[in-house]
Formats: sequence, structure tokens, C-alpha cells
Amino acid sequence: MKILKKISLSNKIFISSLTVIFSLSLVIALFTRWILISSLTSELNRRGIGIAQSIAESSRSFMLTEYIPELTSLIFDARLGERKLLTIYIFILDKNNKVLSHTFTTVFPEELITANPLSPGEPHAIRLLRIGEDSAYDVAVPINEGIYQIGTVHVGLNKKHIDQLIDKLRITFLGFLSSITLLFFGISHWLSKYITRPIYELIKVSDEISRGNFDISLNLGSNIECWEIRKCEKEKCPAFGNTEIPCWYIDETLGKDTSRVRFPEKIHVCENCNVYQTGMKDEVTQLAVSFVNMTNRIKTSQVKLRESEEKYRSLFRSGPNPIFVLDRDTLEIIDANPSAEQTYNYSKDELTGRKFTDLGPEDTGLTQGKKDEEQLTLIVSPKVRHFKKGNIPFYVNIHATPTVYKEKDAFIVGITDVTEMIEKDTQLIQASKMTTLGEMSAGIAHELNQPLNAIKMGSEFLKMMMEEAKTIPEEDLYIVVDEVSTQVDRAADIINRLREFGRKADFTRERVNINKPIRGVLEIVGKQLKLQNIAVELNLDENLPNIQAHNNRLEQVVFNLVTNARDSILQKHETGPEQMERMIGIRSFMENNRVAVTVSDTGTGISQVIKERIFEAFFTTKQMGEGMGLGLSITNGIVKDYGGEIHVNSEEGVGTTFKLTFPC
Repeated sequence: MKILKKISLSNKIFISSLTVIFSLSLVIALFTRWILISSLTSELNRRGIGIAQSIAESSRSFMLTEYIPELTSLIFDARLGERKLLTIYIFILDKNNKVLSHTFTTVFPEELITANPLSPGEPHAIRLLRIGEDSAYDVAVPINEGIYQIGTVHVGLNKKHIDQLIDKLRITFLGFLSSITLLFFGISHWLSKYITRPIYELIKVSDEISRGNFDISLNLGSNIECWEIRKCEKEKCPAFGNTEIPCWYIDETLGKDTSRVRFPEKIHVCENCNVYQTGMKDEVTQLAVSFVNMTNRIKTSQVKLRESEEKYRSLFRSGPNPIFVLDRDTLEIIDANPSAEQTYNYSKDELTGRKFTDLGPEDTGLTQGKKDEEQLTLIVSPKVRHFKKGNIPFYVNIHATPTVYKEKDAFIVGITDVTEMIEKDTQLIQASKMTTLGEMSAGIAHELNQPLNAIKMGSEFLKMMMEEAKTIPEEDLYIVVDEVSTQVDRAADIINRLREFGRKADFTRERVNINKPIRGVLEIVGKQLKLQNIAVELNLDENLPNIQAHNNRLEQVVFNLVTNARDSILQKHETGPEQMERMIGIRSFMENNRVAVTVSDTGTGISQVIKERIFEAFFTTKQMGEGMGLGLSITNGIVKDYGGEIHVNSEEGVGTTFKLTFPC
């Protein structure tokens, strides 16, 4: 096998073909030789039997009359002519094995009498005997008279003569076999060269392609000229005059029986065309042509790829937004466009090699070194805080998609500066908060009035005791002072909660337990809900994992949903029965590896038409002056910012449930 690996394909085909042909010829020759030799030997034996039987028939009368001279003359006549070479001896025995006559010119060998005995009833007997230096096939045939055997004729066939005939036959056959072998030698050599010529052409083409030369052609001497075969005169057809690529590989040909589509769709139509069937007769040539077609398509693809690269390189350089190319394994910046330099105030040399996370430490969804199928999708990170040179913060949206850049796994990252938009959103959210706090002013005043009344009563008690010059028991004084201090703390806590809720939202992210903003909102509006006879049912899972968000913005989400639920219940109370259920249910739990929160109410419900528009900015069903229609729009935006989802399930006249889910 090692030797075969070192020789060329044409020689392998030549040697394999010659070996198979020679082996088959040798087997056929041996089998034919065996048949011919067996047939020749059998034929000579039959001739010997025929001679013996002829003598036996002619000698019967002489045997009965014991006329020996005639017997002797008869057997000598039998050896005349061509038989003289074939027969060595002839002798006749009587029934008592007595030699009556023979053709030996010397003393008759007595051992021949019993060397090849003929059993009674046998038609003949043949045995190879050794006579001096010669060998002979002794053929014994009985001489019968009626049913009685009266003697035996023995004819000795010359084995040497038979062997000479066989040798002549062998030499003739070997000469024929040698001629056939030489003929097949030449045919195999020509056939191997014919078969491998297209392959050698392919090797040449491959070598040229490896050097980057795609302007090559194959000369196989079997060009398909479809316009000649089909007698086509459509000179505008892309296949007309093309002798390098067959028409079935060419897109949008104009032949009457072919479809104007691209390869390989049109190949199914071309399979029934006589041009295709003519070109497909030689599979090796077809392979070579197919390879050239593949080469041409690679060449075309490279041209298109080069054009595409130039196009997108131009877009990369002239794009108005920053674009980065990151190493997928290390998240290092490989390349950056001029807009990135201008936006971040870094030069390209300063950006190249820097970790992308140095520009913004927040989680962007890009995972270093991750290469599974989940990563092979578009990654969007909204409202991420980045830093310009000099540690100047600003907010961006990040869009990233995996790619291959200079044979390396990479990310293409597009940056959009949304700082101005976020500032406007913040102002809008703040305005919504102030509007809500204004609506809550009566309830907040009532809530503050309680600790103020307690403080006033305690201070008036102390004043009265001092005016009347009465001694205040130490125990009573301690009670009054302690209660005043408690009520001051209560009022301060109410004010602090309002200040915390009313301050501008921060877009930074932190690990937050979803139950914290829920409880914070209820501390603000819980008392008001009680005053409006609305019960709150809390069912919070205390073992929930934290989510990536900000507490103040989540409070805004919960506050909007709770106040909407309150308004829906109050609206239903105005038009519904007096003794209706007033209930807001808030539940937190885990669902499909996400943190979920539901806010349910027993209010009026939402119709299907309105439900499709509730998240639109400035859409409201309230009367003029009662709301700006921003609550649910802001809620939806905040939930989406944190990778969450919001769903609404509502039935008119029964109530509504908002369901929020966040990744943990």
C-alpha cells in the first residue's frame, strides 16, 4: 500500500486495470487450457478406442478361422498413415490371453499381456503403461462373437505424440494470451491517461486558484455549444458563445425550454434537455466543468464580497453613530470608527486595545468568551451609562451582533447617544410624579395632620401645667415627651418618603429586591387607600432573588399601577352598587426563572379596543384635567429598560391584572 501511495493516479488506474485484466485472462487461460487438454486427451483416447473397435470388427472372422497371417496384415495396415505417429503397438489376444499377432519388431513384452486386463462385460479399458523408455496409453477392446468374448485387441497410443500435440496447443494459446495482454496493456494505458486528463487539468486549476488567480480556463476538448445543438440564435442569452461553462450552470438563460432563474433552481428544468444529457455522458469531464463553474462563482462572490466590504467600510467610517469592533473572547476594542473617537473624546490609538467595559462598567449583555447558540443573536442594552474621556458620564443604547472580523470571532457594537432623550424622559417622569403628589396632597396633609395634632396636644398640656404652676409628675412628663418625639419621627418619616419618591430618578442599576419598592409605595399611599375604603391584599415571596434595576424607578412603576387600580375601583363605585368589593391585590413570585409581580383590582376593567392602546403616551380615558395619559407609558418604558415584560389581563366589569416579569 505504501508503494501505491507514491505513484500517480493514472498509474494506479493503469496498474489496477492491467492487474484485473491479467488476472481474469490468466484464470480464463488456465480454465480454457484445462478444457482443451482434457478434450484433446479424451478425443485421442476415443480415436484409440475407435481404432481398436475397427480392428476387433475386422478380425472376428480371422479369429474364428485362426488365420494368423491375415490378422497380422490387418493390424499392420491399421498403423499406416497418420496412425503410425499415434500408435506404438497393436496386438491381439485370444480368450486365453495368448498373443495371436502383434506389431512389435522385437520380442513381445510379456508384461503387456496382463498390464491392462479387460473385465468381462466392459466395453473398453484404458491405462497408462511404461514400455522401456516410452510411455503409452493402452486401449483394450473386446472381440465378441455374439454374446461370447473370443479375444482382445490392445492398441498402444503414443503418449509422447499426445504431449507434443498438447505442447503445440499450449504454445499457440500462450501466444494468443500474450497478444491479448499486450492489447489490453495499450488500452489500459490510454484509458488511464484519458480518465485522469481532466483531473490533471483540475490540479493545474487548483494550483492557480491557490496562487489567487481566478482567470483560468479548462481545455478538455469537450466544450458544450448549446446554441449549435439547439440551433438557437438568441445572441443576448448569457450562454451564447460561452465555451467555458455549460449553459445549465449559467443564470437566467433565454432558451425556450429553460427557466429564467438562477442555478441550482433551473437545473431541474435542464435535466430533460438534450444539451444537458449530452454534456453529462462523461462524469469526470462533468466534474471538471463543475469545478470551473464553482471557481467562477467563487470569483464572482469575491468581487461582490469586495464591493460589499468597501460599501460597509464606507458606512463604518462615515456613520454618524459610534461603532466598535470587539474581540469576542476578551471584549477588547479591535477597531472604532471616527464617530466613536469624536463621541468618547479618545483617539483611535487610545481606544484600540482598551476593554469595552472600561467605557461603561455596567452589564451590557455581552459575555466574554461565550460562543454558544444563545450568543448568536442581536444583543440590545438600552440606557446604559458610559463615560467619555475625563470621566464625563452620558447614556447610550447598545446594539451588538456577533460576526467574524479578520478571521477572529468578534462583536459589531453600535452606540446611540440617548442622553438628551433620557433627560427629557426624566423631566416627563418627574412632572408625572409631581402631578401624582399634587393629587395626593389632601391625603398626605391628613396623614401629616395626625402626628401634628398629637404634638400640639402634648405641647398644650405642658403649657397648661406651666401656666397653672402645677408640678408635672415625672412619669407623665416622660410619656408626653416620648409621644412628641415619636410623632416627630413619624412626620419626618412621611416627609422623607415623599422626598425620596419625588426626587429625580437615577438610571444606574443595582441589585434590588422587588418587594422593597412595593412596600415603599404602600407606605405612601396605604393610609389614603384605607380612607377610601380600599383594602390591599399583599402576598409577597420573601425568598425572591434580586433583579438588576433601580429602587426609585420601580417605585414609580408600582405607584402608577396602584393608583390606576384605585382610580378604576373608585370609578366603578360611582356607577356601580354601593356594597361592591374594593380590593387591590399585590403578589410577587417566581415564574419560569423570572421574578414576577401582579397588581390586580376589582375595578371597571378594560375593553379590548382600549387595551391595545393603553401603553401609548398621552392616551387616557379620564376626563380633561384628571390625568396626562403618561402613567402606563412610563411604566412600560421602565419595565422594558430592565429587560422585563408587562402583560394585561382584563375583563370589563370584573377587574384588571397587570403582570410584570424581570430577569433575575
